[in-house]
Amino acid sequence: MAPALLETPNINETFNDRDGLALEATSDAIDEVNVLKAALKVKKGTATQEEKDIYEASQFDAEKDKTQFRQYEEACDRVKNFYREQHEKQTVAYNLKARNTFLSFTRAEMTIWEAMEKLNTLIDESDPDTSLSQIEHLLQSAEAIRRDGKPRWMQLTGLIHDLGKLLFFFGAEGQWDVVGDTFPVGCAFDRKIIYPDTFAGNSDSTDPIYSTKEGIYTPGCGMDNVMLSWGHDEYLYHIAKAQSTMPDEALAMIRYHSFYPWHSQDAYRWMMNEKDEKMLEAVRAFNPYDLYSKSDEVPKAEELKPYYMELIKEFWGEGKVKW
Repeated sequence: MAPALLETPNINETFNDRDGLALEATSDAIDEVNVLKAALKVKKGTATQEEKDIYEASQFDAEKDKTQFRQYEEACDRVKNFYREQHEKQTVAYNLKARNTFLSFTRAEMTIWEAMEKLNTLIDESDPDTSLSQIEHLLQSAEAIRRDGKPRWMQLTGLIHDLGKLLFFFGAEGQWDVVGDTFPVGCAFDRKIIYPDTFAGNSDSTDPIYSTKEGIYTPGCGMDNVMLSWGHDEYLYHIAKAQSTMPDEALAMIRYHSFYPWHSQDAYRWMMNEKDEKMLEAVRAFNPYDLYSKSDEVPKAEELKPYYMELIKEFWGEGKVKW
């Protein structure tokens, strides 16, 4: 069960003055790494059929392959310092503190659509020439899922999956505890996590329990019982679990879509139970819409709003959400 939201909310909705564009630039750089890594998987022949379908239009000749690999290396370099900080600071102690800090009382009350609009104002501080707004990005994901005839709950998942970034403005310590690939804490850090050597600076890596393969867990314990590194996915997952009727598959898409070592590298399978096999399938179905839903057509938010307001009402009700 998600920790209960106990205290009376602060209706003043005070948001910290943070550099939203810097956060989004880091988030985009992280996505670029994962896009290029997946493209290289296709070329090496290790991709799933779904991944092959996504990249079907992007088959490269030998020279372009070299360019792609150089792009991947350059993209990795851009996020290396970010991951070093994230890997050093995401300890069990920090994760316990973060859950207590952010899930024990309410910082604001907003509907889902109001939260999308708030994210717009906090992150999109006028970069009109190159960027879509946050709402347009979210609608692109949702509309791509809708065009493919996926269930209504999955369309809504595409719409809301990044709303946890509000965490950045609610007192997060930095970018490192908001965005980035996620991973379990409380057991040995798997070598399939990006930049695994940077965990050397994490105090848990030398802890007599946390540094063992299984750590505080047992084989087959189930991902529901695993503490994943704290960030915007985990934050939104707990809010959705406590306050919506989104199905388990939607909750898994929200919680695990940045858990790349698991859904893309097959790490941590020893933790899985029977339910997780189904959840993994759902996450893999969602992931392409997270990274590759950009299109030439800019969604018209006001035209699409009535449709998505119906979806929000169906799974979240008409009241405000406690953030």
